Amino acid sequence: MADLQALADALIRGDRDTTAQLTKAAIDGGTPPAEILNKGLIAGMAVVGERFKNNEFYVPEVLIAARAMHAGMDLLKPLIAESDIQPVGRAAIGTVKGDLHDIGKNLVAMMLEGNGFEIFDLGVDVTPEKFMEAVDNGANIICLSALLTTTMPSMADTIKAFVEAGKRGKVKFLIGGAPVTQNYADEIGADGYAPDAASAVDKAKELLGA
Repeated sequence: MADLQALADALIRGDRDTTAQLTKAAIDGGTPPAEILNKGLIAGMAVVGERFKNNEFYVPEVLIAARAMHAGMDLLKPLIAESDIQPVGRAAIGTVKGDLHDIGKNLVAMMLEGNGFEIFDLGVDVTPEKFMEAVDNGANIICLSALLTTTMPSMADTIKAFVEAGKRGKVKFLIGGAPVTQNYADEIGADGYAPDAASAVDKAKELLGA
């Protein structure tokens, strides 16, 4: 029987080598990939997210835990593809056009991936067309990030582009970033707003009914 609690604990500590070793041991021992993912890696990232939300963990700890998670995910990914495990959702994430900041965006992407989402990371300075392309490729939620008040209008432009293309109903929009507020989300017609990376996971799941 694989010790999935030990795997979750190693991830929470950010111990990349132990996370990889315990993931491999669980695979070799015949534990189903879905179980390793849910009870090991996702369970660990859930604790990391909770601690981040409660200010017990800060950005460096989250990044180190996410690095450990990737060590486990790299071993699991081929098996997940084979066993046809469906992701919780498919999230296209990017910093909007005109904005080159990516730390917040990267954190949200890691937290979503650690919670069972498939990620289309589009990077920074992302045009509405790029987001639309991701939806054509299967994304069902779009996460827009902006760190500058001057680039926030790009969020509105992106949603507007979807409306004009007749694709607004296909996807949920979740927005965030330092200057962004719930009021702004309401104003531009976004489906949700998240003040931090851990809340983004909760909100994304809520929007997709996951």
